[in-house]
Amino acid sequence: MIVESYHAARSDGRYPHVVIDSIDLQRLVDLVTGARLDELVTYLSESLARLAAAGADVALLASNTPHLVFDELRRRSPVPLISIVEAACAATRAMGLTRVALLGTRFTMEARFYPDVFAASGIGLVTPNADERAYIHARYMDELIHGRFLSATREGMAAIVDRLVERDVVQGVVLGGTELPLLFRDARPSPVPMLDTMRIHAERAVAAMLAQ
Repeated sequence: MIVESYHAARSDGRYPHVVIDSIDLQRLVDLVTGARLDELVTYLSESLARLAAAGADVALLASNTPHLVFDELRRRSPVPLISIVEAACAATRAMGLTRVALLGTRFTMEARFYPDVFAASGIGLVTPNADERAYIHARYMDELIHGRFLSATREGMAAIVDRLVERDVVQGVVLGGTELPLLFRDARPSPVPMLDTMRIHAERAVAAMLAQ
């Protein structure tokens, strides 16, 4: 998506310079599940230091859940960080939406990092009810992060979106998990816009690169 967005913004055939430090997902999940957030900050700060040492001018966490500790990471980071939450909020505001739902892992749906950023822009954020959150989180951890995108899960998630639209009168749905757009790519049409945070984040990264 970064390469695609870069090419869309330029006509000279050039490619962006991208440095990737791929982290251990299981370690991250274990730290978040165990509420060991200080250790998570240390772990991700080490990754950011490696990226800076490799020449990165800006950096991003290509996932939603680690944004649990984004503010502290931003304070420690040797390079500017691009927030997926702030990017999603700006995209939501640009669409004129004032009340949206949030889907993601339990860590993302039940934390404050999305509601606080959206509330500061006057946007109401609704999360699924407890049973729906449990279903989404289980499918996420048991299937999606392992690359399993099942039609039954797709329909189950789509049904939750339908209920959020009818019950909670949301105008859009923030896909606050980077696997969710992959699940929904073959879904039936949604009754409201779906905001793909993965694509939004990539486009914001490219804008930052071109501004350098």
